[in-house]
Amino acid sequence: MMATVIPDSHRDLLDSALYAHVATVRADGTPQVNPTWFLWDGELLWLTTTSKRRKYHNVLLHPEVALSVNDPEQPYRYLEVRGVVERIDPDPAAALFDRLATRYGLDYDKPVGDAADRVAIGVRPTHASLQ
Repeated sequence: MMATVIPDSHRDLLDSALYAHVATVRADGTPQVNPTWFLWDGELLWLTTTSKRRKYHNVLLHPEVALSVNDPEQPYRYLEVRGVVERIDPDPAAALFDRLATRYGLDYDKPVGDAADRVAIGVRPTHASLQ
């Protein structure tokens, strides 16, 4: 496993089922920010989307992304992670979606309707800032 830029003092924000806001760059250079589920495996931040969504097309063109997560108990305590999309894995079984749905407590009918278009996006953190 490679060393990570995630500080121990804020790792709890990644280990908890909190919502992140992920920023991607659109084809015209403008930013797009969306709330998202995520999973931290100690090396990569994992997101799920479909190959039909703008977020997916954005990271194909500009693999640089940023995510922020704040502490719901202390709103001014946050972690911002900048990184590069290192992997985009087809996920037609929606395995990551299912894992995230369980993590975030979503009860849904299986299989998820857009499973055939699902992808798992792995982001390698390159910088972190915090408060």
